[in-house]
Amino acid sequence: MKPVRVAAMFGALCMASVISPSSADVISDWNTAVVPPAPELKEVTVDPSTTALLLLDMMKAGCSARPRCVAAVPNIKRIHDMARAHNMVVWYSLVGRGGKATPDDVIDPGIKPRTGEWYRQGGADKFAGSTLQPLLRQAGIYTLAESKQNNAKQGTVIICGNSFQGAAMGTAVEAAQRGYKIIIPVDCSAAEDEYHEQYATYHLGKGGPANVVSAVTLTRTTMIKF
Repeated sequence: MKPVRVAAMFGALCMASVISPSSADVISDWNTAVVPPAPELKEVTVDPSTTALLLLDMMKAGCSARPRCVAAVPNIKRIHDMARAHNMVVWYSLVGRGGKATPDDVIDPGIKPRTGEWYRQGGADKFAGSTLQPLLRQAGIYTLAESKQNNAKQGTVIICGNSFQGAAMGTAVEAAQRGYKIIIPVDCSAAEDEYHEQYATYHLGKGGPANVVSAVTLTRTTMIKF
């Protein structure tokens, strides 16, 4: 076979590989993606002595602008009231008002934080530079490493937040990295639309890093027992 012909055939094969669907980028293939089955939700039994409830960025200004967040408020109040009834640790991140948000800015007065339970903390990771981990440690809600040092049970955090793909997911991922177990009730976090909630739920429950997925249990507020 002549060298020119061989070169032409090689070039054609290279071109075919470039345009084949198997090598296209994610944007080119966007409309071919198939939505996976929803992750499984599980019933959960909580030990109040080693579990904290985190209510993240549930502010009047942000939540009231999102119908899905407003719809989640009764579920948030349900898990809040259960946590209070069992004397659990409850912690809030407050955002907005130019960094001057107060407990009165929380979306519902029935879930208003108490003194010492809140911190003004922006961003997705609510552990970074806040009072959260020191408060958990003081209450005996330990990371895995701390639980081994103290011969105690590993701690758990229940996370609800606005937005689901922001504060809730960001804090859940960091909680997993730090060595906590995480409970995510899918009905007490919200986003601006269903897709963002699907994205966050799938990442945490099935599609994310193995150390995150293994630490997370997906549930609903109605599926939690004490």
